[in-house]
Amino acid sequence: MACTPAELTILGLVIERPAHGYDLEQVIEQRGIRQWTEVGFSSIYYLLTKLEKRGLIQGAQPVPGPKSRRIYHATDEGRRVARQDVIAQLIEADPIPHPFLVGVANLPLLTEREYADALRARLPQIEARITAVREAEQSQTPLPLAAREVFSYSLSLLEAERSWLASRVQASHD
Repeated sequence: MACTPAELTILGLVIERPAHGYDLEQVIEQRGIRQWTEVGFSSIYYLLTKLEKRGLIQGAQPVPGPKSRRIYHATDEGRRVARQDVIAQLIEADPIPHPFLVGVANLPLLTEREYADALRARLPQIEARITAVREAEQSQTPLPLAAREVFSYSLSLLEAERSWLASRVQASHD
């Protein structure tokens, strides 16, 4: 049974380095993982429990103390499933639901001016995201290959959207 993107994200992080939930939250924040997947802070422990019930990870019993935390390790089955799912994710060109496209599909509801104004308002937000992703990338050197590739791909998508928006905003001024 395939993992959801959120499950695969957590499983991959545990395979990368055994961790407890708080450690995972820190890595998620540092790498900007929430920019590209839906792993909320409150869902980390839920996902860890799900993965453990499926036998994909195993939590060591915590050492008693003021901050006793269970460290999770990937099982052999977890590594096998993750590897299989990663290959499938890299090969499959599944459609990606994007709320922006829902807005574009409903352009008949707007005037041309409203559409142009919306695109102009979106452009600085994309610029800000590009800046944030670049700052996150630069603050974490050296990066493992996986993180470098995520940053590179994310920046490519954002820069392509910025270019597309800029051309539309320019066209609306003509």
